[in-house]
Amino acid sequence: MVIVSVEALTHRYGAKEALRGLSFRVRQGEIYGLLGPNGSGKSTLLRILATLAKPGGGRAAIAGQDVVTQPREVRRMLGVVFQSQSLDRKLSVTENLACQGWLYGLVGSRLRKRIETVLERLRLEDRRDAIVNTLSGGLRRRVEIAKALLHEPRLLLMDEASTGLDPAARLELFDYIRELRDSQGVTVLLTTHILDEADRCDRLVLIHEGRGVTEGSPAELKAGVRGDVVVLETDQPAEAADRIRERFKVEPVFADGTVRVEIGDGHRFVAEVVEALPGAIRSVVLHRPTLEDVFLHETGVPLC
Repeated sequence: MVIVSVEALTHRYGAKEALRGLSFRVRQGEIYGLLGPNGSGKSTLLRILATLAKPGGGRAAIAGQDVVTQPREVRRMLGVVFQSQSLDRKLSVTENLACQGWLYGLVGSRLRKRIETVLERLRLEDRRDAIVNTLSGGLRRRVEIAKALLHEPRLLLMDEASTGLDPAARLELFDYIRELRDSQGVTVLLTTHILDEADRCDRLVLIHEGRGVTEGSPAELKAGVRGDVVVLETDQPAEAADRIRERFKVEPVFADGTVRVEIGDGHRFVAEVVEALPGAIRSVVLHRPTLEDVFLHETGVPLC
């Protein structure tokens, strides 16, 4: 079943096009990622899906409900975790959750039961009375997710939710997201520019300048970059690229002052290119394709 449907979505901020015909679909129970650099339109998209902004064109729907014409119905199905935290730092964890519950009409025993449930699911029982300002960044994110899940949404939207967390806390956060998906069937749509986070998604779309450039599972996307990736550092990259193009019949790409080549049998190419350019190469890196390589392959610019 399709939970999120985005069709030819557009949006402008004055003369700037933030979204330019973006389309994709998210199935129930997926962890779906939007991978792109800052300014690519990811946050604008989530604001539209959260009914906080209207698109200039196209259509977006949550479980068949249009985000423009049926915003009230859409909001009932959403839990949202934005990049900037929305917790009241002077209140306790439980008090923050209670305030959120009141906004959704939860009161009395029903509210208390839901608070107990989300505290248990997010492993926050021992922090129920802690003042938010005393919590670590990772724990605050868990409280944010608990807030978003309090009213039992079908879809969890997360906009760069791991911003400011160290790698260990990011990994822990993603483990919680997977657990929510597996135990409760919650569909998760998240935006990120962090590669290891995108690698853990079931599927994702790469976004560049408001457009979706390619879509699929991380493994499928990497398979689109054929062979190995070789990155060469040299003092004369243009000259080196010309010689590589002529000798090996491949098309090098410039990225961050380096020469990048996609080629089969990369280990053999490394030996041959060092021999073909004696003294010209300062360093060589050989690796299997990453999502960053996919982005560069599809757009011609690095993911940064």
